[in-house]
Amino acid sequence: MASKLLHRVRAVSARLKYSRTLSPTLAAFASSRLLSDVAPSASTSPAPQSSGSSDKFEHNAKSSSVRSSLKDPELAKFSAIADTWKDPSSARPFEGMKIVDVGCGGGILSEPLARMGASVTGVDAVDKNIKIARIHADLDPVTSTIEYCCTTAEKLVEEQRKFDAVISLEVIEHVADPAEFCQSLSALTIPEGALVISTINRSMRAYATAIVAAEYLLHWLPKGTHQWLSFLTPEELVLILQRSSICVKEMAGFVYNPLTGRWSLSDDVSVNFIAFGTKNSQ
Repeated sequence: MASKLLHRVRAVSARLKYSRTLSPTLAAFASSRLLSDVAPSASTSPAPQSSGSSDKFEHNAKSSSVRSSLKDPELAKFSAIADTWKDPSSARPFEGMKIVDVGCGGGILSEPLARMGASVTGVDAVDKNIKIARIHADLDPVTSTIEYCCTTAEKLVEEQRKFDAVISLEVIEHVADPAEFCQSLSALTIPEGALVISTINRSMRAYATAIVAAEYLLHWLPKGTHQWLSFLTPEELVLILQRSSICVKEMAGFVYNPLTGRWSLSDDVSVNFIAFGTKNSQ
């Protein structure tokens, strides 16, 4: 079940990149469809698309080094079992799963998760985002079941909420205390449950692309959306998650092709990357 979640979330996450921000513009919905047939909203920003293959993540505990690499034998192995990750006759592979989307914005990820059968809770600290998410979700009986709350992960922990999977995309670089935030995400995850988190690497390449290019040259995001010093390296994120009882199983990067206007998964984690882990059993 966790593998199914990773397979789907990695696909949608690349398409979410730069189609939302952690500012009032988060309320804008992507104009293209996400995984399932999600109707576009009146106000949209460009929606990147994703294609590519999965990448295996390897971590050396002694050197704390992180690398992501493609291996032909590994690709062949997972290709052979790819059909088992999703029942081709089922349009709702997440049926019965409880998933929380932390930092859900306008619901751009929450909605396709609900369409695939999950019981979804979307939380965001910006009340305007939650109101717009509810309005859009109510247009469809399937997505109208999403529980949207203007709250934080920490408050959900206080309420002793638990989920089969916790997802937080492009959020951790905006929080005051990443370690405390990951502790909260872990506390929301059931033992052996899944955690998916994406962010931006603190590298010079990321500064050039995610800040200089995206904010000042291409104007994809409002100026000042990101602070370079708030970014985390893959090594730092792995360490933080390990200290929060999360074992990172896989990591992949996102790469944008300006010629095609498409995003794809890559072994390059120097700018945007996504990590998949599981909660240690207790």
